[in-house]
Amino acid sequence: MKQGVSDVNGIGGEHDVDVRLGARLAELRAERGWSLGELAERSGVSRSTLSRAERAEISPTASLLNRLCAVYGRTMSQLLSEVEAEPALLVRAAGQPVWEDRASGFVRRSVSPPHAGLRGELVEGRLAAGADIAYDRPPVPGLEQHIWVLEGALEVTAQDISHHLDTGDCLRLRVWGPTRFRCPGAVDARYVLAVVLP
Repeated sequence: MKQGVSDVNGIGGEHDVDVRLGARLAELRAERGWSLGELAERSGVSRSTLSRAERAEISPTASLLNRLCAVYGRTMSQLLSEVEAEPALLVRAAGQPVWEDRASGFVRRSVSPPHAGLRGELVEGRLAAGADIAYDRPPVPGLEQHIWVLEGALEVTAQDISHHLDTGDCLRLRVWGPTRFRCPGAVDARYVLAVVLP
């Protein structure tokens, strides 16, 4: 059973999203003239995993997409928006794209319509109780993040400093290196992530 990207809004099936995402990843690599081997060296992801993701044989995890976003100089929202329809000025709640990494218990909703000409975006994140996601690098160095916890508790580690956030707490940081998001409680954590490109 594949894990990773899913379209829980019913706007096309899970496989359709995988196929569009795989095709876009292949396009980005081709635009740079890189072989799978070169991309593997740059991203730290094996050639076989990259090949399977481009052919939609697997759904990439959040960690894998983060590595590829770092190589391609995009945020995850930007990459995912490139496989969706043209962005609108207004996106109703029912039409906000949802992406799920079932392997880690992470659900990501793109609240604000991403646009190439804008530097900020809002994302709703949900981590299942006990979920733990580690990113080895930011998609864009110096990315500004504001993390506001709406429900539950969240532990965010950046620059080797761990921050415990309870409901209502907000953490602001610039991301230069590895980060980790963990839901330490017995209930899911739901939070708003405001992302601003440097």
